[in-house]
Amino acid sequence: MKVYQGKTPEDALKIASEELGIPVDELIYSVEDKRVGIFNKKYVVDVYELSDIIQYAEDYILRVIDAFGIESTVKTRLDDDIIRITIDSTHNPILIGNGGKTLQALNELVKVAVSNHFRHRFRILLDINGYKDKKYDKLAKMARRIAREVQKTKTTYTFDPMPADERRAIHNACSGMRNIKTESIGEGGRRQLQIIYVE
Repeated sequence: MKVYQGKTPEDALKIASEELGIPVDELIYSVEDKRVGIFNKKYVVDVYELSDIIQYAEDYILRVIDAFGIESTVKTRLDDDIIRITIDSTHNPILIGNGGKTLQALNELVKVAVSNHFRHRFRILLDINGYKDKKYDKLAKMARRIAREVQKTKTTYTFDPMPADERRAIHNACSGMRNIKTESIGEGGRRQLQIIYVE
């Protein structure tokens, strides 16, 4: 984290942008105002780097898992704009949960914690022992099989609600298939994906 000051938030952000070589609209920051004397204020801007966000996310998830009495380690890598955190613990199946529900809940928890702390939305994906990659492979095979059925029957297929990363795996698996498009419907935790026949 780096700290910058200015007479206005814009002044402080301009200084930060010039020093770091990052456009203002790409900075991740928080602003506070401090009184100097009776009438004057100065603005203090805390500017965060990606390493700060990753460190916070790692520390947070380790604290949560430690609260379960489970020892764990994490490794993080960046994949485009996704922060991918791989967890290895003494009780991986417990952290994955039935159908990956515990892992998904942990994922949502760390995303909300990081977004609230930095007042910025981040794409964070947790995985344990390659569970997510295996699930994506299964979903992709199933989606292509269903898409071939949709091509024959011309009838829309709607999946049960699923998280965004799993919907994305199906989108990717079906992209480029003849007469097929995929579309998400619904809101929040009830968001579903459809495979639709198009002429």
